[in-house]
Amino acid sequence: MSKRRFFFLVFEGIEGTGKSYQINKLTQSLKKNKISVVKTREPGGSVSAEKIRKLIFDKQSNKFHKLTDFYLMLASRNEHIQNTILKAKEKKQVIISDRFIDSTFAYQVIGNKIDKNINYLNQKYILNGLKPNMTIVLKSNLRNIYLRIKKRKQKNKFDKLKSTFYRKAQNAFIKLAKNKKNYYIFDSSQNTPDLEKKLLKLVLSKLK
Repeated sequence: MSKRRFFFLVFEGIEGTGKSYQINKLTQSLKKNKISVVKTREPGGSVSAEKIRKLIFDKQSNKFHKLTDFYLMLASRNEHIQNTILKAKEKKQVIISDRFIDSTFAYQVIGNKIDKNINYLNQKYILNGLKPNMTIVLKSNLRNIYLRIKKRKQKNKFDKLKSTFYRKAQNAFIKLAKNKKNYYIFDSSQNTPDLEKKLLKLVLSKLK
């Protein structure tokens, strides 16, 4: 392994595509390879960001205007960046995030029809040039997605969206990733050991 450096990896995809599962498996494998890894998520990812996450997923949040929801997501992201991602950068760690800016585009801009110019301006000031080194997009058929969501003990408002929303969001993720450098699309309809090996091999190759 080469000299230790900061590496920002993001997993994107709609609910039920197996992001959390694959992140957990990948994190375990990287640690076995003696790589310093921070596992995080959005919304949330720091003490303050998790407090905003609770508000986003509160039972009453279904009554929020879509712009309110959008700005809460961005507020959580700002706290996440300042308190977790930039600290990992200082320590030259690998950080793996369950969702980041592409989820905002797929869910808020495409799904909830937030003006993309509003999104661009806000992201510009919050990100301040920060970009993931690599983004992995997981896609799956809707049947498997609903089966996975059904098994969840706790469900939030994003687990209860209509199939038309999920289709639009998944298509948005795929469109964002296609033909872009440092974006990789994997079919996670089946979470197999083969997929885990492929993801580990890819990430290790980028860390050399």
